[in-house]
Amino acid sequence: MNTDVTGANRPEPPGELDERDRPDGLVEPDGLGGGVGLGGGVGLDGSGERGAVPSRSAVHAASGHRLGAAHPRQEGPADLRLVPPALAAWATAALVLDVPADWAVGVVTSALLLAGALLLGPARGRPHAPVAAAVLLCVAASAASAALHGADPRRGPVPELARRYATVTAEVEVTADPRLTRPRVQGNRAVPPTVLIEADVRRLSESGGTAVTTRTPVLVLVDVGEEGKQSRTRPAASRWLKLLPTARLRVTARLSPPRERGDRIAAVLRVRAGRQPPESPAEPTAAQRLAGRLRAGLREATEDLSADARALLPGLVVGDTSRVTPELEEAFKETDLTHTLAVSGANFTIVLALLLGPPGLAQRSERRGLAPRLGLHLRTTALLGGLLALAFVVVCRPDPSVLRAAAFGSVALLALATGRRRSLLPALATTVLLLVLYDPWLARSYGFVLSVLATGALLTIAPRWSAALRRRRVPPRLAEALAAAAAAQALCAPVVVVLSQRVSLVGVPCNLLAEFAVAPATVLGFAALATAPAAMPLAKSLAWCGGWPAEWIAGIARAGAALPGAGVDWPGGWAGAALLALVTVAVLLAGRRLVRHPWWCGVCALLLLLVVTQPPPLARVIKGWPPPGWRMVMCDVGQGDALVLAAGEGTAVVVDAGPDPTLVDHCLRTLGITRVPLVLLTHLHADHVAGLPGVLRGRSVGAIETTALEEPAEQAEFVHRQAATRHIPLRHAAAGEQRRSGPLSWQVVWPPASPPSTIAPGTEGGPNDASVTLLVRTGGIRLLLLGDLEPPAQRELARSPAAALMEGVDVMKVAHHGSAHQDFAFLRKLAPRLALISCGEDNTYGHPAPGTVAALRAQGATVLRTDRDGAVAVAGTGRELRVAGE
Repeated sequence: MNTDVTGANRPEPPGELDERDRPDGLVEPDGLGGGVGLGGGVGLDGSGERGAVPSRSAVHAASGHRLGAAHPRQEGPADLRLVPPALAAWATAALVLDVPADWAVGVVTSALLLAGALLLGPARGRPHAPVAAAVLLCVAASAASAALHGADPRRGPVPELARRYATVTAEVEVTADPRLTRPRVQGNRAVPPTVLIEADVRRLSESGGTAVTTRTPVLVLVDVGEEGKQSRTRPAASRWLKLLPTARLRVTARLSPPRERGDRIAAVLRVRAGRQPPESPAEPTAAQRLAGRLRAGLREATEDLSADARALLPGLVVGDTSRVTPELEEAFKETDLTHTLAVSGANFTIVLALLLGPPGLAQRSERRGLAPRLGLHLRTTALLGGLLALAFVVVCRPDPSVLRAAAFGSVALLALATGRRRSLLPALATTVLLLVLYDPWLARSYGFVLSVLATGALLTIAPRWSAALRRRRVPPRLAEALAAAAAAQALCAPVVVVLSQRVSLVGVPCNLLAEFAVAPATVLGFAALATAPAAMPLAKSLAWCGGWPAEWIAGIARAGAALPGAGVDWPGGWAGAALLALVTVAVLLAGRRLVRHPWWCGVCALLLLLVVTQPPPLARVIKGWPPPGWRMVMCDVGQGDALVLAAGEGTAVVVDAGPDPTLVDHCLRTLGITRVPLVLLTHLHADHVAGLPGVLRGRSVGAIETTALEEPAEQAEFVHRQAATRHIPLRHAAAGEQRRSGPLSWQVVWPPASPPSTIAPGTEGGPNDASVTLLVRTGGIRLLLLGDLEPPAQRELARSPAAALMEGVDVMKVAHHGSAHQDFAFLRKLAPRLALISCGEDNTYGHPAPGTVAALRAQGATVLRTDRDGAVAVAGTGRELRVAGE
């Protein structure tokens, strides 16, 4: 019988454990004795006798909720004894991975000798000797493990063959799910995707040589050509993407060294995908085949969902992000929601909660969840949890965040099975130590760093901030969620800025809003995963239900990323990370003082809201961009072209879209453009059309117009697909066409309806010489936009009937990024007052050519270029031409 604080007797429910809540937040199960915790005899009053047991209502009163706080704070000093060994092992692994073997042996020997001296020496006067010895032993173990793992890429015949770029026949074992790279723009063409496969070489031989058995980690690059662009329907890429871990392949490939020294792979194997499927001498293991069927079943169950839900739900459940578009991925990066795109520790916590109970009651988890309702013993529950962790890793693949989550949960399960309720911070330190010893390469993984930092923030900083917020009358659940999001953001932001060189200002509110949907989406997604092999209709119903919260998360990401001030650029590298850490500390210190003054808090919140939303009138006043009365803006989109012609309030004609959707979208957002009556693509090279999705993103577009020469074919297909998907009319431009939109009018002066031989299909300069050339009039200003015209087309244009209209133009967009291929007689005839050149900083093409710039300046033109001047705006009238930079 238990006695509550009022003295009333209360029967103990059968099959459950007695909750004797103690000051340190731990719970002692019946039948395990008194001194099972870290502190020895616990649950006792000052005299050593067992004190009164508070009632459940009294225990939970501090949280303001009958179920207690979501992350209950542990009172008393934290147990940090395992933190120094874990950090020492982590640092040692990161440093020793690529050092010579004799150095590693020296580290191991020195650490063992010092540890032995500390342990065998006199104990008097050295109370910290055991702790120091433990640190040294962990250093020795970590150095030994790192040396062995670091030697894998350096031993065997593969490194030498890679240095000779040899062609070999190899048998490789797949170690991770194949993935498809994102299409990218290189120069004026789009580089097709490549299938990446992490594998171990098990056997290889050169042509006519003897086969050698080895085990060396490599990266297999499969060039699938244009078939990779639609891998879901094209067979060459899909056959490779369906490969499962532990499957063996026999390939003929060319070896090359890895890009970076100290990489965990020994070589890159480049394979050209043929019409025949990859030859597989050995099938995957039964466990991987089962995991593959489950993942395939989830993909099938989500096939009929909306695009965002279809992309996000498999990512939340099993880390399958193959359907995530670059646009959606960019939105998640901008809002610091990237962790929801892939399976993480939160997913395992949610799944584990189904068995043990809510995370908020982790220290009393036997009271909730499926296990106690089924009457399962604690140790049986722990065993089931261990099996669940193993299945979680197999199905979701052993990525750093998955391994960290599973290991952390396993340590907690071990504590549950033995009755020793360790605090969660030592469990995290144990997890780090075990994982670094198991796979030292994790010590250099940014994902692993972010996982540990986020978890550490939730265990150390978040409870204190939550308590502080509750003291200021913030509702308990809101305080806990806000503290968790802010703590994780504060600790992880310096590492994120190393990778992205950007700081999100909307990360905390977006994470708060998305948090409500993560749990239902994950639970329903896992239910669909489990039921898909046996009952696909039921799985589709569950996936449909899970699609709603998944769409909510995607909507939060898109809405946050669309805000003009969603993020700010920040210096990259570790110097930028250190600077951000200092700024974060300063903000926190200032925040502690501000919270005492509600009015100042309100002013700061209002200022932050204005910075994030950036109302156009206020932004123009503060930033001076865009300048009032602007007529044209040449966007800074790197090595490409994108121009915006003002056609009314919030309306503009866009000429070319640049190579990157994000950059052109950012340019249009800063200009406040929401309506685009026409997108004109001068020609179909990737540096002019690859950014088209960014122009179409969230805007009303009337039509797309381009040149009649649809080359290159793959880019023409891309433009047709974008137009068809959004039901936008697509037409061809020809010389003589005249159009108007608001105060803007333009005339197409090139190419002619009967093009000359220089722009015949299949010729080298054909696409460039087929560039649509516009003569634009707006506010008394004449602008000539030349696309990428080469000298032959420029000479033809100079002899055309429209030549007289172009003489003495006010503004000229220089052809082909200011390259040396110009007809200088044509430039002298045009004699522009202002010459604009769009090119990327430090581009490998030497654009703009010094001779071209000198020739323009010799004619009296002012030359501005995006690689140095950034985005350029033209305003004023023909008499008073004004230019401003962003």
